[in-house]
Parts: sequence; C-alpha cells; structure tokens
Amino acid sequence: MKGPALIIPGSIFGSIVLVFLLLSITAGTTPASAGTDSLDQAGSINLTGMDDPNQADPVTQCMVSTNFPERIRQWCSLITHYSVERSLDPDLVAALIWQESNGNPAAYSRDGAVGLMQVMPKDGIAASFMCVNGPCFKDRPAIAELEDPEFNIAYGTKMLSGLKSRYGSIREGLKSYGPMNVGYYYADKVLGIYQEYRAD
Repeated sequence: MKGPALIIPGSIFGSIVLVFLLLSITAGTTPASAGTDSLDQAGSINLTGMDDPNQADPVTQCMVSTNFPERIRQWCSLITHYSVERSLDPDLVAALIWQESNGNPAAYSRDGAVGLMQVMPKDGIAASFMCVNGPCFKDRPAIAELEDPEFNIAYGTKMLSGLKSRYGSIREGLKSYGPMNVGYYYADKVLGIYQEYRAD
C-alpha cells in the first residue's frame, strides 16, 4: 500500500507540471490583428490591433491602401509606423506624400522644400525667408537630414499631427501645412486624393 500511495501524488504533480508547460508553450501564439483605422469628421483616427508597430508582423504592418500606386506604397512601412505613432490615418499621409512629392524622396520645390513630405529646412533657399524674429525656418532640420526618407516622414507626420491638434481638425491642419495664401485649395486637394484612394 505504501508504494502506490507515493505514485499517485507523483502522477498528479507530473500532470500539473505538464499543464503549466503546455500553457507556457501556447501563450502568446494567437495571431495579431492587422489593425483597423478610420478617419472621423474631426480628423481623428481610431486604431485598433496595432499598439506597437515595431512589433507588428512585416507582412501585416502595411496599412496603406493597395489603391495607391507603388511609388507611394514603397514607403508603406514608414508611413504606417509614423502615422500610427502620431494618430494619423496612413492613407491620409500617403495622399499628402503623393501630392507633395509623388513618392520621390529627392524632390525639391522651387521654394526650397525637401523630400517626400516637402518640409522646409533651415538652410538652402528656405534660409532666405524672413519672419519678424529672423529666419522663418531657423528651428527646422537641415536639408541633409530631410533627404533621408525615414527622417522626412517622421518629421512631416509630427508637424501635421501638431497642426491638427493646434487647429482642431485635419482640414485646418492641412491648410496650415500647405502653401500660404491658397485658402483650403491645398487641404481639399489632399483630402480629395485621400477619399479617392483610401481603403474601402
């Protein structure tokens, strides 16, 4: 009787260890959601399923609509990462990049704006623009920094997100992001591209 009494508790212990082992192996294997997003009338984005874009599967990380041409979608992972980080719709940022540079990271405007999101730098032609307190863009990055596609998208999305927060809507933010003295022409053009090419 003494031998079987020792075997039974041992088998129960072994079963408990096996259950914990199986639980630890299977924990965290549920496929991650690719995420969903939508832009409301105030220009806010509702993102779910993508708390940390750095941890997203590279295949599901792209949140730019397939309706956009490849020259825009080639920057998809950067657009997605920085849009999500700044609470912007990736399709909206893709539309802005299309409008600003047509997806060309080496794009320069005649006024001196640089790169994919056409950010005005502190040097080059842009250094000649004067405001009340000196050069208008003295606190901006240099041309060399803005020529880097990732830096350009990171900086441009930060600017746009700040303008949206400051002025209360994405349309007002886009108005301030674009050229001066054109009213809502620029904002509505970007929003038109967004509406046409965004994911259904």
